[in-house]
Amino acid sequence: MTSCFGPSFLFAPAHRPELIPKAYERADTVIVDLEDGAGTGDHHAAVRAAELDPARTILRTVGPASPSFLDDVALARELGLSTVMIPKVGAVLPDGVAGLNVIAMIETPQALANIAGIVAREEVVGLFWGAEDLIALLGGTHSRRQPDEAAAGEYRDVIRHARAQVLIHAAAAGKFAIDAIHADFRDVDGQFAEALDAARSGFLGTACIHPAQVEAVRRAYRPEVVQVEWARKVVDGAATRGGAFQVDGMMIDAPLITQAERILDRAE
Repeated sequence: MTSCFGPSFLFAPAHRPELIPKAYERADTVIVDLEDGAGTGDHHAAVRAAELDPARTILRTVGPASPSFLDDVALARELGLSTVMIPKVGAVLPDGVAGLNVIAMIETPQALANIAGIVAREEVVGLFWGAEDLIALLGGTHSRRQPDEAAAGEYRDVIRHARAQVLIHAAAAGKFAIDAIHADFRDVDGQFAEALDAARSGFLGTACIHPAQVEAVRRAYRPEVVQVEWARKVVDGAATRGGAFQVDGMMIDAPLITQAERILDRAE
């Protein structure tokens, strides 16, 4: 489940190539977007004109049903971009992506129902998910609870289920999962809370739709000092003791040692 990407993933619309360098300055990974946020015009020409960093770039194509899907895939190969994100995946991964690293978007009921087969594909290195497309295709109107409902702002149970399935199936296949966007980019506290939950649950990173969200995401994935101190005690203790042992009154065994090692990895 390791990756050179993340933890902050920032979408940059392909029709605004002047924003791409700014995205690199702000975020860890840039998702050059040819799909929903790309507007109109010659997207391919715009992307070709941009100065891309292949090691920090993911190209989001249009969906497999679009007549320009294979053209987008060809553009990734032309530009030396090894990783593509494919939205609106159906029951199976589309053909034509052999040799590329694929992040499959789980945002249709068909993809969610067939997630084990999708993530098992050799080309798939990770999963991303989307709440808004999914709730629309389920026949719903709001992915989150509204002000006239209890727990306003929280995801509905069916959306929380989808999010959990993405993380669980990715981990079971030894691949990574990226958490979905927080649509209200002005809600920094909400963004931080969701990213903190994602980080502590096991997501590799969180996607952002606005530069203002990036620092909250980075802060959420950066362990606090007290966590790092605890993790160092655990790892040091594991190096000198056999079996279970205590740290600050807590019994430590293999799973907690693994968690401590992951905290130190993120801190470094």
